[in-house]
Order: sequence, then C-alpha cells, then structure tokens
Amino acid sequence: MKKTALAAAFAATLLTPGVASAQAIPGAVVAVVDLEKVTTQCTACKTALAALQTQANAYKSRETALAGPLKTERDAIQSAVNALQGKDPDQALQNRIKAYEQKQQQAGQELAREQNQIQRNQAYISQQIQAKLGPIYQQVMQRRGANVMVEVGNTLASASGLDVSNDVLTALNQQLPSVVTTAPAAAAPAQKQPQGR
Repeated sequence: MKKTALAAAFAATLLTPGVASAQAIPGAVVAVVDLEKVTTQCTACKTALAALQTQANAYKSRETALAGPLKTERDAIQSAVNALQGKDPDQALQNRIKAYEQKQQQAGQELAREQNQIQRNQAYISQQIQAKLGPIYQQVMQRRGANVMVEVGNTLASASGLDVSNDVLTALNQQLPSVVTTAPAAAAPAQKQPQGR
C-alpha cells in the first residue's frame, strides 16, 4: 500500500505543472529612440561637436604649416642629390639630410600627438554623454511604461507612437547642459622600479 501511495504521489508531481518554479514573462512594451538624433541635436552635443571641429581644423592647419617647409627642404635636397650625378654627398649635404629627417620625424610625432588628443577628446565627450544616457533611458522607459528600448536603426519598422527620442533629448538637455571637451591628461606609464636585494 505504501508503494502504491508513493508511486501515485510521484506520478502526480510529474503531471502537475510547476506553479512556483517559474514566473510568466510580461509582454514586451517597446520604445524606440533615434540615438543619432539625440546625440547630434542635444545642446551639449552641438557644442562638443563644434569644439571637435575646431580641433580638427587646427590639426589640418598645423599639418599644412609643417608640410610646406618640409616639402621645400626635401625638394632642395633632392635637387642637390641629383646634381651630384651619383657621387656621394659631402658632409654638409649629409648633415642637411639628417636635419631634414629629424624635422620630418618631429613633425610626424607632433601630428600623432595632436591626433591622439583629438581622439581622446572625442572618446571623453562620448563617455560623458553615455554616462547620462543610461539613467535617462530607464527614466523614460518608466515614465512611458516601456520595458524594452531599442535604437531605431535596429528596427525594420515601428509606429511613431513608440518613438521616445524627444523625451530622451529633452532629459539629456536638462541633465547634461555642457560637457568637457578636453580629455584629462593621460596617465604616465609606470616606471619600472629597480629591484634590489
């Protein structure tokens, strides 16, 4: 009798759906946001974009300013080498070539530093904006009753009533009136400490 009751109880547990084992997932209430619109139309974003454009223009100007004299010097050296008709350059021309190569290397290093700084500035601006957007997404979703937010570029189609871009843009303008457009100085590489005994 005990075996029959135990078998019946076991069968009942297998046939009865698990009531407490899983909760039903709520239906998706989706909102879409146009991040390109938000990140190009927010007030701080426009200011930051203008600052980055100014930095890029300054870079181009500096590149041109460095390239002109280098080209003139390179052409003059090439003419002097051609005039030798295959003979070895004298010490003065060799010194001139070395000086040109040093100037060219210094110019390349300066431009690389400036380009790196512009890239760091761009990343820092993006970091500040993204730090504000995360909580804003949650606030807008809660206010609009959504439980999923998708970037409009990742959708095939959506109804206009799902678009919360203006809500996100308004909140971003309120919470991020400006951004710092110059990244903090990069940390200096750690110097290896000599190991003593």
